[in-house]
Parts: sequence; C-alpha cells; structure tokens
Amino acid sequence: MTDAGRKGRRLIKYLFILLILLLLFGGGAKLIVAGGAKSLDLADKLLGGGGGAKLLLAGQPYGRGARQTLDIWVPEDAREGNRLPVVVFFYGGGWNSGERASYGFAGRALARQGFVTVIPDYRLVPRAYWPDYIEDSAAAVAWTREHVGKLGGDPDRIALMGHSAGAYNAAMLALDPQWLRAAGTDPAVIRGVAGLAGPYDFTPLEKGGRADKAMGKIRPIEKTQPVSFARGDAPPMWLATGDADDIVRPRNSQNLAAAIERAGGAATLRVYPGLGHTGIVMALAAPFGGKAPVLDEAGDFLRGVTGRRIAPVEASPQ
Repeated sequence: MTDAGRKGRRLIKYLFILLILLLLFGGGAKLIVAGGAKSLDLADKLLGGGGGAKLLLAGQPYGRGARQTLDIWVPEDAREGNRLPVVVFFYGGGWNSGERASYGFAGRALARQGFVTVIPDYRLVPRAYWPDYIEDSAAAVAWTREHVGKLGGDPDRIALMGHSAGAYNAAMLALDPQWLRAAGTDPAVIRGVAGLAGPYDFTPLEKGGRADKAMGKIRPIEKTQPVSFARGDAPPMWLATGDADDIVRPRNSQNLAAAIERAGGAATLRVYPGLGHTGIVMALAAPFGGKAPVLDEAGDFLRGVTGRRIAPVEASPQ
C-alpha cells in the first residue's frame, strides 16, 4: 500500500472515531445504546485503548447445537501454562436475543482484570423454553471445567457473571445444584456469582411479557424463581442493580440477597444511584466506565471468591 493509501485509511479511522466521540459525549449515547451490544462492542474496540486482552477461541462448540458455542478471552500476556481464575459470563436479552460475538467488550474488560473469560451462546425463545437455556449454561460451565486447564485457566477457580437474563441463568446454576449435576460436573466448582440487574423474584409474570413467553407454562411457577432456591451453603453472591432500573426492578436483587442472608449464606447487595437496566452493563465498556465502578467492584468480588486455595500441609513422617 502506498503512503497516500495508508494516510487515507488513517484519516477514515480518525473521522470514524471522531463520530463515535460526538455520539458518546455530544448527547448521542442513546443512539449507541439503541444499537445494542454490537454498538457497545464497536465503541469499546475504537475507544478502549487497545491491548490488555485477546480473543483466544471463537465459536468453540461445547455441545452439538448451533447455539452451543462459546468464545474465550484471556489477558494479553496469558500463556498455556498459566492457572488464571476463570469467569463464565452470560449475556442478557430476555431469553430471546443475544449473541456472544457482540459481548467482546465484556470479554476484554474481564480479561484485563486478569480472568480467563468464557462467553457462551445458549438456546433462545421461541426455539427453546425453560429450562433449555439453563441446561445450555450448565453444559458451558461443564465444558469450561473440563478444558480450561489447557487454555491458561484454573478449573478449580471458576466464577459466574451475568446481566439480566444471563444473571438469572448464573443464579439458577449456583442455587439449584441439579443443573450442573445433570451436565456431569460438581456444583461445588462455582466459587461465586456476580449478577447485574438479574430477575430473581419476578412473579406474578406479566402476561405476554418476555418471562411469560420463556417460562410461563411451567408449574408450579416457583420452580423458575432463583429466590425459591436461596440457601445458606450457596456460593457467595454479589448482586448489583441500579435504582433507576424500570425493566428488572431492584427488588429482585434486594429480595434474593435478603433470602440468602436469612438462610445464613453470603450475599452482597450493591445499588448504583441513577443507573438503569442497560447502564449497568454499559459500564463494562471502556467508553462508559465512568457511569459507575461496576467493573472494578465486580472484579474485586470475583478475585476474592476465586482466590487460590492453600493446600493443607502434609504431616511430617515420624
């Protein structure tokens, strides 16, 4: 390529970045939000500063279905022999939308925090219904447990994270052991859950709403509610919500945290002032990190629960 050609491409890139900046800081952030996770991912790529994370695997099957694939992001300097903590991140979308490739911003953010980050797709409504998406989530965790040791991760230090419907999936895996057992792995593998704006206690269902379409035919309906499975020996949970969330009301996180604490378990409730349902996951993308310290606080929690276990000292021979 000629010097003129290279200069032309650089100019186009700079103009494009300028346009994004104007959208972000000139009152047009809503336009990016309207574009969904794909737009957030693009903004993060352009304005995230680059470096610190890399895509190790894309479209890796964890099952036989078309939606049973996952991506893996790792710190840029990660090596095969590393034993880094692992986070499986489940995206939201009301159980009827979403794709892993649009959540590179979450993968990069968590990888820069030092985690091997797994982002699975899972089956969606209307081609799947409860509990298909929970079973897929469990299968993705089981695959991760089996294979992540060869990819720089520590199979004994796995935590879950999710937003909205993805936080629901993560909570169900952590609170109801049947799903991971059915997937062929030990439920004790989960060290903790960081949930962002998750629906955990949302009965009665809104007729015709997303939750009703995804699980409304299940009876008793309580078996679909994470709060029904609150227990004292569940993995620690960090439940974050925004007080301006009018899609998944803060009471969901409040009620689950209270139920776990009543049972003698560990739950931390974090309510972000002025943050809405989309804003809490937007805060993982570099251009929107100033909205709230979601990434730093979630990262601190995840590092805490995935801290390396110290093996017991063997008894000295007599």
